[in-house]
Amino acid sequence: MRLIIGIVVLFGCVLGGYVAEGGNVMVLVQPFEALIILGAAMGAFVIGNTGPVLKQSLKVFGTVLRGPKYNKSAYVELLGLQFTLFKLIQSKGVLALEAHIEDPENSSIFQKFPTFAKNHHAVEFMCDYLRMVTLGTNVVHEMEALIDEELETHHQESERMITAVQALADGTPALGIVAAVLGVIHTMGAISQPPEVLGEMIGGALVGTFLGVFCAYGFFGPIAQALRNIYEAEDKYLLSIKVGLLAHMSGHPPVMAIEFARKTLMSEVRPTFIEIDEATANLPAAT
Repeated sequence: MRLIIGIVVLFGCVLGGYVAEGGNVMVLVQPFEALIILGAAMGAFVIGNTGPVLKQSLKVFGTVLRGPKYNKSAYVELLGLQFTLFKLIQSKGVLALEAHIEDPENSSIFQKFPTFAKNHHAVEFMCDYLRMVTLGTNVVHEMEALIDEELETHHQESERMITAVQALADGTPALGIVAAVLGVIHTMGAISQPPEVLGEMIGGALVGTFLGVFCAYGFFGPIAQALRNIYEAEDKYLLSIKVGLLAHMSGHPPVMAIEFARKTLMSEVRPTFIEIDEATANLPAAT
């Protein structure tokens, strides 16, 4: 919704202001200028990025349109899941986790937390490290170092996409100048034409500069920032899992382990201690 509102405001203010000043919108319709700028931008994007980044870029608009998927209720569910798992370990031992982490899709525990269960990456992340715990890993600082390496890799993969879109934003104004220069060259070839014809051709050429700057700062730059916000929210989600698990491994009871995890969250999505206490009090015992 924010994306749609932003696009409406962007076009409304720019084109509305232009028309209010007496501008002719049809002058801005220069398909060949757009072809030069956007085609060159896409070509440069393909040259400068790897196959996985190009494949991921096909999903960028959908990712930005959906926005961050982690709200307060998602974190209440995540903390409730961690509480349930740690409580199960406390009451029945760590081996009681095996049936759940080896087949999470059919786990009676994970099925109670559908938002988490649908997040394949988070499920895999949690199950991998819980499996290591069941196999006997109990040195907290070694586990923390390994998790940090995976989180850093995840961050680098996300940053590649952000950097790619930001590079697109940085280069588009220059490509707009390229289109404008080509338009001027074309105009100079028709220098014998009447002034009104030359004026129209020069105006069309200048649209290239406008379009390059407009796309860069109106679309590509904001999309890069939106992606950064989304990926940072994903990092926080995984960080909460990490902190809760390490607190459990350090010997803290379930209620304290999830309190450690809760404290890592951003204030706008962080549930209160009371909210978590009430949510976990109503959870059935895991089997």
